[in-house]
Amino acid sequence: MKRAHALIVCLMLCGSALGHEPAPAVATERPASGTRDAQAWFTDTPLYDQHGNTLRFYSDVLKDRVVLLNVIFTSCTDACPLITRKLLQVRQALGKDAAQVTFISLTSDPQTDTPAVLKAYTLKHGVDDPQWLFLTGDAQAMALVLGRIGQVIPSPEQHSTQLIVGDVAGKRWSKIRPDAPAAAIAQRLQLLALPVAGR
Repeated sequence: MKRAHALIVCLMLCGSALGHEPAPAVATERPASGTRDAQAWFTDTPLYDQHGNTLRFYSDVLKDRVVLLNVIFTSCTDACPLITRKLLQVRQALGKDAAQVTFISLTSDPQTDTPAVLKAYTLKHGVDDPQWLFLTGDAQAMALVLGRIGQVIPSPEQHSTQLIVGDVAGKRWSKIRPDAPAAAIAQRLQLLALPVAGR
């Protein structure tokens, strides 16, 4: 099985927390095997960050980074703000290592969540951080990008609340429950970031 296809199969089989329900367990995948090109899999679909910048999803957002991905929509009043606050705690727990980890929050409601709306969300929740991207795009672009990380979303509120963490260059990926302790999530990211300094 090709590497990126194996990744997406792992992400889908490990379960998801739909409808803002926490996932039943922490799921960790072994590195996938194969040779599929990551750029071809994740695609360079153009998206927009909270500042209105156009970013290619693989080349500008994922490539060679340690990342934490999650899905939100800004009009959510329950799980999304809670998870955003949890991720702020994770960034604080990372301390000096926070600069080595990029957080990527993808909207499940691109029709509402324009760059300006996402920017307002970051300010409201105190998460306006250069290492934290909030991404949107047109409906087709977001459906493609979300599908490539195992998120097929019939409506904004049906997104998974699980966190996806990965060392993109090392092709190591895990899914983590959002109700895991912030320190435990930070520790997982620190472990993934260890090889970065030696590359």
